[in-house]
Amino acid sequence: MTTQTGHTEAIAASRVIGTSVYNTEGTHIGSIEDVMLDKTSNGIMFAVIGFGGFLGIGEKYHAIPWASLDYDEDKGGYVVPFSKEQLKSAPAYSINELTGADGEMARDASYDYYKVEPYWH
Repeated sequence: MTTQTGHTEAIAASRVIGTSVYNTEGTHIGSIEDVMLDKTSNGIMFAVIGFGGFLGIGEKYHAIPWASLDYDEDKGGYVVPFSKEQLKSAPAYSINELTGADGEMARDASYDYYKVEPYWH
């Protein structure tokens, strides 16, 4: 099955990891470090996006609801509908915190903060 723009709906996670992410102003804000999957509902919990830091030092990781990412061919990356201020104020985690409690703490905080309809309801 294809999307409205003619692309297939499926993509390998290995192709997503490392892809650039931009905010609504078009500023590069980071890249996708990983994708967290919900093993019990078969859903994508969230994308792990690295913001800031240099060579992995001081980098913060954010859980961004997968439904919020929109691929932009012209940019060769994903765009999230959030301002720079929203992203700076968003909950940030270490990689270990993102997976703690089966990722549900980060998932719930992310969906609540960004006001995205939970996929699990």
